[in-house]
Parts: sequence; C-alpha cells; structure tokens
Amino acid sequence: MKARVHVMLKTGVLDPQGEAVRHALGALGFEGVNGVRQGKVIELDLADGTKEPQIAQMCEKLLANTVIESYRIELL
Repeated sequence: MKARVHVMLKTGVLDPQGEAVRHALGALGFEGVNGVRQGKVIELDLADGTKEPQIAQMCEKLLANTVIESYRIELL
C-alpha cells in the first residue's frame, strides 16, 4: 500500500523559500505571480492494512511540524 503526505506551511507563516521562488520567477520575466507557497511531498510504501490514523501519527510525530505546518494524507 502506498500513501502520499502533502505538507505545507500554515497560512500566515512566512515562507522565505516561496518568496525566493516568486522573486526568481519575476526576474525570469514571468509576470502576475503574486505569491508562492512551497511545501513537500512524502511518499510512503507501507504494509497492507496500514490504517490512516497510523499515518496521521507518523505525521504528528515526525513528518510535519504541526506548530507551523499542516498536512494532508492521500492513500494511493
């Protein structure tokens, strides 16, 4: 079984990497990009029968810093 975890900074948390990407796109001539938020995607190859609450525990304990990041689990 596979799962994909999408981790993003919460709204209101400064995103210096996203801002650097937005600035670089402008420097390359791409106009109209008003904001960029950068996150990460983690793909997990799990044993069959792994339940979503167990994946959520993985996120809460290691994969996401839940003080400043939110996550979304996608079962594949």
